[in-house]
Amino acid sequence: MKPLEGILVVALEQAVAAPICTLRLADAGARVVKIERPEGDLARHYDQAVKGTSAYFAWANRGKESAVLDLKQPADLALLNRMIQRADVFIQNFAPGAATRLGLASKDLLARHPRLIAVDIVGYGQDTPYRAMRAYDMLVQAESGICAVTGTPETPSKVGVSIADTAAGMNAHAAVLEALIGRGRDGKGRAIEIALFDGMADWMSVPLMHYEHDGRMTGRHGLSHASIYPYAPYRCRDGDVVIAIQNDGEWQRLCRGVLNKPALTRDRRFADNPARVANRDALEAEIAQVFGQFATGEIIAKLETEKIAWARVSGVKELSTHPALRRIPVAVPGGRIWAVAPALHSHLEPGPVPALGQHTEMIRREFAEAGPP
Repeated sequence: MKPLEGILVVALEQAVAAPICTLRLADAGARVVKIERPEGDLARHYDQAVKGTSAYFAWANRGKESAVLDLKQPADLALLNRMIQRADVFIQNFAPGAATRLGLASKDLLARHPRLIAVDIVGYGQDTPYRAMRAYDMLVQAESGICAVTGTPETPSKVGVSIADTAAGMNAHAAVLEALIGRGRDGKGRAIEIALFDGMADWMSVPLMHYEHDGRMTGRHGLSHASIYPYAPYRCRDGDVVIAIQNDGEWQRLCRGVLNKPALTRDRRFADNPARVANRDALEAEIAQVFGQFATGEIIAKLETEKIAWARVSGVKELSTHPALRRIPVAVPGGRIWAVAPALHSHLEPGPVPALGQHTEMIRREFAEAGPP
């Protein structure tokens, strides 16, 4: 038996943030009913890469039921309210104010259904001046400072995947689990707000602390770490190898066993990590001069001998065949694919990705009359 079997989740969701939360709940056995507009979740239309289904939609919506409702119609809004009456969890991530206008804001629902866990995923905290701002992933990355510390010295960059959306979904998932535990103890539901900006601001804590407490601005260093060095890629004869030096023992072993430059351990410019960060250009030249003489395999062998952490700079093609990549079979409307296994359930037997409105008639019959209060 899966841990969340018997839990009913009703989701008025779109795009990525809320679907990531409900995906994790579905993976754990919850029944997730996804409410879609007649035209469908906008993420259905991003592309047709996965046997006719959008890659985003195929990723974030396995194991759910899809019901199409037109909430402008009183009968469909009443049906949704009957579903919420029976639900354990309701989650929504529509545009600011949309749920409130429908009477579906979390605090309103909790007043009517005291055991309900009601989750609003928003762009910005609703007690802040940014409450009404639209908040797509890249916009939140830019506003939160993520782009200011990502990229090259010349070019700020967004992270190449939707980290603001994904972080919000993960935070909402954790909040729902905490709320379920709390309800099991006191019998009370919860009204929860999760903001995309809050997740990114939390992830920016170290650069923010460096600025506020040390007057130091975190720079952009490409693939190099901003505050630990050497923690960067270095060019060998046939490609790059990333190394990570986290403590003095690793630094000593790098200098003596890999670089064959024991004198560097006595160089005051490199005496500790802050010194190495301050003199990263000079140290990079020392390391690059050695790495450039060897093939990647030769350098990796030296790093392994000295027990120093390393990685190759993989592309998506290399990820596709990576020996550590775990897969699960997932049915999509156009066939069957091998998807990435979720970190929480690497041996999951997942439900299929639903076609638009696949379960509408079943849902209408099931919730045709109001359930018990």
